[in-house]
Amino acid sequence: MRVLVVCTGNVCRSPMGELLLARYLEGTSIQVSSAGTRGLPSHHIDPSSARLLDAVGIDSGGFRSRRLTRPMVLSADLILCFEKRQRRDIVSLAPTAVRYTFLLGEFAQMCEYCARRGTVTGLTIQERLLSVIRHSAMVRPMLAETPDIVDPIGKDFAVFEQAAEETNAALRRILTSMRKHYAEPSVARSSRDGRLSAV
Repeated sequence: MRVLVVCTGNVCRSPMGELLLARYLEGTSIQVSSAGTRGLPSHHIDPSSARLLDAVGIDSGGFRSRRLTRPMVLSADLILCFEKRQRRDIVSLAPTAVRYTFLLGEFAQMCEYCARRGTVTGLTIQERLLSVIRHSAMVRPMLAETPDIVDPIGKDFAVFEQAAEETNAALRRILTSMRKHYAEPSVARSSRDGRLSAV
C-alpha cells in the first residue's frame, strides 16, 4: 500500500506527516511519501519542522521536497492532505483520485466512525485502511466538516508546533482506530502482531 501526504510546498507540513507516519508504520509494508501541489524540487525541510522532528528522535536531514505529479497521484492508494484547496488541486490532476484523497482530519474522523460501527475489516493495517476508503463515499456525508491545518511557512515557531500537534493527533486517531474492532473479535486478536506498537 502506498500513502502519499500532500501539502503546498512540501517543506513544512507534509514532511512532518510523512516522517511521523513512516515512524508509526515501521515494520509494515506500507510505503509513505510526500509531495507539494506547488512544491519546488529538492528543497530541504523547513528548519522549524526539522527541529520538531528532531525533538522526537526523527532525523529529517535526508529529506528533499517534490512537486506533485499526476503519476504520483495515480500510483497512491491513499492521499492525505491538509487543506481543501489541496484536495481540489490533487483531484484536478487525476479525477479518479477523489475516491482516495482526504483531508487528514477528515480521514481520522472516518476511521473512528467506521471502527465504532464495526465496518473496519481485514487482518492487516493495509486491509483495514482500505476498508475505510471503500466506505468513504457513504461515510463522508455523515461527518462534520473538518478544518484545514494551517500552513506555518514564514510564521512563528508556535504555528509550526500547532501544525505538528494537529498532524500527529490526526495520525494517532487514524492508527488507533485501526487497532480497535468493536464488532470483529477475530480481527481484534490480530493486533497481537504488534505492528502498531508505536501508536
